[in-house]
Amino acid sequence: MSKRNIIFGIVFFVAAGSFLQAKDLPTLKTDTVTLTIQLQHDVVVPGGESVLAVRFNMAEDWHFYASPETAPGEMNLQVNASSQAKINFGKPIFPPGVPYFDKSLGIKLDVFSNDFAVYIPFTVNEEQPEGAVKIQVKIEGAVCSDIQCRVPDYEPLDIELRIAQDASAVQTNFVLPSPDSFLPVSSVEILSRTLSYSLWYALGLALLAGLSLNIMPCVWPVLPLIVLRIVGQAEDQKKKKITMGLLFCLGILLFFACLAAVNIVLHIVYGTALQWGDQLRNPIFVTVLTMVLVVLALFMFDVFTIVLPGSLSGKTASAKGYSGTVGMGFLAAVLSTPCSFGILAAAFAWAQSQPLVPATIAIMFIGIGMALPYLILTLIPGFIEKLPKPGKWMDIFKKAVGFILLGIAVWMITVIPQEIRAGAMYFAVILSFCGWMWGGWVGFGSKTSSKIIIRTIAVLLAVISGFYLLSKPKQLIAWHPYDSGIIQKALSDNKPVLIKFTADWCLSCKAVEKLVYERGDVARIIKDKNVVAVKADTTARDYPATIALKEIYNEPGVPVSILLLPQGRGEKRWRDKTFGDELIQALKEF
Repeated sequence: MSKRNIIFGIVFFVAAGSFLQAKDLPTLKTDTVTLTIQLQHDVVVPGGESVLAVRFNMAEDWHFYASPETAPGEMNLQVNASSQAKINFGKPIFPPGVPYFDKSLGIKLDVFSNDFAVYIPFTVNEEQPEGAVKIQVKIEGAVCSDIQCRVPDYEPLDIELRIAQDASAVQTNFVLPSPDSFLPVSSVEILSRTLSYSLWYALGLALLAGLSLNIMPCVWPVLPLIVLRIVGQAEDQKKKKITMGLLFCLGILLFFACLAAVNIVLHIVYGTALQWGDQLRNPIFVTVLTMVLVVLALFMFDVFTIVLPGSLSGKTASAKGYSGTVGMGFLAAVLSTPCSFGILAAAFAWAQSQPLVPATIAIMFIGIGMALPYLILTLIPGFIEKLPKPGKWMDIFKKAVGFILLGIAVWMITVIPQEIRAGAMYFAVILSFCGWMWGGWVGFGSKTSSKIIIRTIAVLLAVISGFYLLSKPKQLIAWHPYDSGIIQKALSDNKPVLIKFTADWCLSCKAVEKLVYERGDVARIIKDKNVVAVKADTTARDYPATIALKEIYNEPGVPVSILLLPQGRGEKRWRDKTFGDELIQALKEF
């Protein structure tokens, strides 16, 4: 079971409680969600109070947006109850939303997923006559997965409530959770409920997690420097060699001491926890890390070399040399952790769920685990002598590591938000070219002026292209995901519909986006004319928009934009890249 499923399960049981579902309850079933409603009391006296429960059973990997503050547009889940009888409905009570990173938008949102319940309290007016009355529940909002979003027109659900003076013997179908149960659940509370390792097991897991950091691809480029620094310097002074090795281990521990300090601050000040892996939910971090991996791969391919200062290369035995050794250890820890998963995440999560003292000890044990191999190399350097002698195998191994780093970079690009993913791929190529300029166009024997000119050009090219390619595109138009229901409803409401058929792999579609839909005058008239703008994604063959493009609109491919006018006034289609003025004119005439 995934961590996200565990968290959603906890939220459900805290907010909704566990109760059995009767077979004859009003139910609406779709391919994304099953809705059921139930009354707390089947019979209520005039002037009495009760509660209506709306239960959601979501299909796997589907969710509703939980908060209007974070939901795009007005797509958050809304639950409304109404009745023609004299019944006053209170504000719906929702369970706490759970953070979810939307890769397509590149932001963190609050969502509802798996099983959850929404409660609507109500009061029957004292003047309401006895008898059976109908309560109707209407559900609105976008239901989304990682691939697509839909805004279905859910059929209302009806349930019968009996009003009677004698309702004292009526059975209570469920108990409304206490108000405290509906408060947001902190990540610390979630972790403490889900992780129940013993202290010794957790410390062993932390030690193993630290050991695993030494084989993470991100740290491989500095491993040769690390070994040479610990073992190769001060060969005739064993005491100094041991000192430098211990300082290197201290640098590693210093990094994890910083993590422990952050954990303490989050617990005391914010009552929350920084989950390991949250960095991969940050688009900026993912993009920067991807480019770092590309640069490190170029280094492994000898496209350029890294010349370290004397304090880092071990050529000095001064105080700077000692501080450089600590810095190298700190750098090794920093480089290893972003590429780490699995065991480290489990160990770090357990630490965050504990009181401060065992939590700090567990985090430091991760650092001890990482430092342990270097401590052994320092105290028993004879192990180094058993390694194969330098030769061609080292060059082959180094370049093989470069290909591994490129593979990881490609995977990281798939995590980057869709709107800048293509730009990130182009920038990776340009960055590689700039690295080649830096190390291949000039060398140690080149004139200083040539080095300055060429390397300045390389840096400027990388900065300018990065600013241009990695900038998030302007979203001037509020696009709806493709849904035939949205289109038909808009036309029946006398609203024009603009459908933009596009695909992630379509370069011409990117041009249309920049040349037409990022124009301010186009966005303004779409808003002024109350046009319903629909983004029809045809990236995959089985997407609804792909099927509609062929079977409904009879178009052979993308890009194509279709303006549908209501009241039988026809349609207009554009297949080129510069139709902005024509679109404006067509809307002015509407």
